[in-house]
Amino acid sequence: MTTTAAQLTRLLALAMGREPALRVRAWDGSEVGPDDAPVVEVRSRDAVRYLAHAPNELGLARAYVSGSIGVQGDIYEVLGALPLENVDQMRRKAFIPRQRAELAALALKTGALGRAPDPPPEEAALSGRRHTKDRDRRAVTHHYDVGNDFYRLVLGPSMVYSCAYWRCPDDPSYTLEDAQRDKLDLVCRKLGLHQRTGPVRMLDVGCGWGSLLLHAASTYGVTGVGVTLSQPQAELARARLAEAGLSDQVEIRVQDYRDVDDGPYDVVASIGMAEHVGEEAYGGYARQLFDLMAPTGRLLNHQISRRPGPRREGTSFIEAYVFPDGELLPVATTVGILEESGFEVRDVESLREHYALTLRRWVANLEQGWDRAVELSSEGRARVWRLYMAASALSFEAGRLGVNQVLAVRQGPGGASGFPATRERLLGTATA
Repeated sequence: MTTTAAQLTRLLALAMGREPALRVRAWDGSEVGPDDAPVVEVRSRDAVRYLAHAPNELGLARAYVSGSIGVQGDIYEVLGALPLENVDQMRRKAFIPRQRAELAALALKTGALGRAPDPPPEEAALSGRRHTKDRDRRAVTHHYDVGNDFYRLVLGPSMVYSCAYWRCPDDPSYTLEDAQRDKLDLVCRKLGLHQRTGPVRMLDVGCGWGSLLLHAASTYGVTGVGVTLSQPQAELARARLAEAGLSDQVEIRVQDYRDVDDGPYDVVASIGMAEHVGEEAYGGYARQLFDLMAPTGRLLNHQISRRPGPRREGTSFIEAYVFPDGELLPVATTVGILEESGFEVRDVESLREHYALTLRRWVANLEQGWDRAVELSSEGRARVWRLYMAASALSFEAGRLGVNQVLAVRQGPGGASGFPATRERLLGTATA
């Protein structure tokens, strides 16, 4: 007699494109799969209903976030046993009648026929045209208004929610906070703050909790403006600046980048924000930053990238639960659009491996403070963050995702750039 666990394994294989290298444990206690494989627990028939109605990545995500599917042990081992190379096929899969009949038969055999439960409350539900100001505000609110204390638990004291810069990755005394401090300083140096002798006005687009402006103002004396669409972020950023005695130097606004009209700025930073812009709106984003820039002003655009090829179809776990309306572009597309807007791109640096290290530290912080994270948000939200950060770490390690710092300039009269002759001098590492 075929066990429930065997039927569930077949269901997972249909959704994923091939049978995963996992041990499956069903709600009735039956198990199937290699003894030494990572264990996935299918805790209720709701998991089958989610998958029967959405036999793809979205159905799996709903089952996991709701708690009807759980994992035992190391999250990286579980994810490593999944056919992640098939995720694109999972999203756009069109089941043929024979496969749909098999899905229905599996639901019947496991006693799970019927309507799927509602999606977990952590799933985004946006309406209206993509990338309008109102919808972008709601998308950002979904992701960032989880709570400042939740983010502090995950990110650590630096409150920097972007890739760190691991100058000493093999030194056990070198912390996440050290690496984030070094990333902030890398951005400042690429913007030339260490070489400027006069006043510098800085714009931070998507300023988060104010960490970059806090560093730039305290270390290099800049004045600046940070914009975010998240009210809780803005409140904490202002409090941190006030505590440091920098409120007179830096203003934090709850404002869409498209509404900033008080240029020129000498330098502009956009760190981990452009992923929210969308490919169709990206030209307008680039032109807006160009128009806000003073001649010889520099832009540092730090952005996650995808591999070249057609845009992915279907709704992914990340889009439904983490970054609604987020779109990743190949780095060549980003560079091309920035140059079409008028910028001259001067330097591109990949930090792909750095992001994998950063994400693993964030996952460790979340797991160590799991009970508190659940208390601050919800168990479903904590599950979302654990899955998305661990899966993203593996994607950066495998080269499925990248992250790049693109440094560009708005040329001055006669093509002047204000750049030093060498990259060493650009970063301040040369003495002559």
